Amino acid sequence: MQHRKHDATARTSAHGKDGTHRPQDGQDHTTAAKHAGRHGHARRRARAGDARRARHRALRRDVPATVGLLVDDRDFAAMRRYPTFVFDDHPDYLRHTEGLLKALSTQGGHTTVALFDPVEFAHYCQETGLDPDSSASRSRYTAEVASTGATIAYTGQPLDELVPQLVHRTARQTTWEYATSLLGDLGTCSDCGEDAGRSAFDRASRLLVELLDGAGPGTHHLVCSVPAEKGQQLLAVLHTMRAAEAPAVLDSAEAAEFATVLAVGIALESPGGVVLRTSTPDAPDRLHGWRLHGGRLVALTEAEVFSAYCTDADTGEPLAPEPGVEYRAGFAVGDSQP
Repeated sequence: MQHRKHDATARTSAHGKDGTHRPQDGQDHTTAAKHAGRHGHARRRARAGDARRARHRALRRDVPATVGLLVDDRDFAAMRRYPTFVFDDHPDYLRHTEGLLKALSTQGGHTTVALFDPVEFAHYCQETGLDPDSSASRSRYTAEVASTGATIAYTGQPLDELVPQLVHRTARQTTWEYATSLLGDLGTCSDCGEDAGRSAFDRASRLLVELLDGAGPGTHHLVCSVPAEKGQQLLAVLHTMRAAEAPAVLDSAEAAEFATVLAVGIALESPGGVVLRTSTPDAPDRLHGWRLHGGRLVALTEAEVFSAYCTDADTGEPLAPEPGVEYRAGFAVGDSQP
């Protein structure tokens, strides 16, 4: 009798007086729903966080990065006077810099490298009132250099390949800026009233076209050397190719630099010169030369070209001719009479 009463009580407790099922051991629908709601909210919050991080990564790929590089021991030593510059070994600094470049590259953005010049950096901080012993100041200077100076895009190349490229690009930029400033300081011609710098640049551009026309088809390497003020030596190099019955293919930046340096020699009537080396398949290389005299390019004779290439500039001793090369006289360009 008692046993049957206990079974009835258990059934009533399990199903309720109205016969509906109730969970055993204190389980409750409302509590389970609360747990499910909390878990769902956490999952939605996690998905939203993942989406934000993905958008941040995508946005980061659109932001360029620039790294200022101390390329030699002397520049590195100059930066060690600042306590916030934490490196004390140049090779170790270069290894860490290369690691940083690789890390930036993996993020998918565009990364460039600029030459960090400690002397120019100190001058920049003095002009702008910045504290040179600050990472923020170094960062601002690097951004300034990148916006106005020479940079190299980092594409995964090793530093021992990137550094010479950066030094060469910076030297070209410095030469062009200095030559441009010299032309800009010339003012107007007292005889004709024209801008003297612009007039010299136009003449130099025409001479460059004539040099390339006279060189004919082939791969051409031109060098213009002009002594400038304060003992400066301006040097410009131009590489170009020309197919038969076609104009020469020029790098516009190199052509502008070459014409600018030549224009300085023309305007200042400096005793500079131009050499041209032409290579064609199955034929010896040809070397031609010109000297600047009175603002004109005067063709050198074959003997003068040979002497210029086969004489040691420091000792005056003769040098052996380069094999596979023909030393030829320059050809007439512009008003070539002195």
